Amino acid sequence: MTGIRAQQKEKTRRQLIEAALGQLSADKSFSSLSLREVAKEAGLAPTSFYRHFSDMDELGLTLVDEAGLTLRQLMRQARQRIEKGGSVIQISVHTFMEFIESNGNIFRLLLRERSGISAEFRAAVNREIRYFTMELCDYIEKANKLENDIAYLQAHAAVTLVFSAGAEALDGNKKEREELANRTIQQLRLIARGAMEFSARRKVEGVKPSGEE
Repeated sequence: MTGIRAQQKEKTRRQLIEAALGQLSADKSFSSLSLREVAKEAGLAPTSFYRHFSDMDELGLTLVDEAGLTLRQLMRQARQRIEKGGSVIQISVHTFMEFIESNGNIFRLLLRERSGISAEFRAAVNREIRYFTMELCDYIEKANKLENDIAYLQAHAAVTLVFSAGAEALDGNKKEREELANRTIQQLRLIARGAMEFSARRKVEGVKPSGEE
């Protein structure tokens, strides 16, 4: 019986999360949602909300965590595609654009809360973006045999660029998204080439990575 109750509780919790995400749009941010709206969308009484979240802020932070997890799963999905052959950058960008198309509300949440009025939300979003950046850094370091500091700079630049492209893609049509994807691919290739050339020059000149004596 306890297991059944736990499953039902998790199911109801997911209903609230999905209800909140489903109400986000270009015209409606999380901060404009009310507890009653979310509960109604989930088909629950407002009092049921408090069995799962202490307030809307806790729900919002949970949504940020979900968004971060979705992004990291996206990266792993792209890697699986890459293993089958093809351009790393091209596959990664197209995978990200597919994410924007099917998970626009999740990405909007990250964009808005990253510069929102809540310090707690901003910190949570920045933490998730750091996780995403570090995972990409690890991949670049191993795949391209770059020093950690150069791999991090490349990863940071790539994430900044891709997030900017994602924000632009949210309101674009199919043709505009394709053009944006192609432009982003070329920009990422320039960044990657610059990282490789910088690393090669450093080795020739005998310059030690930053942080080493």
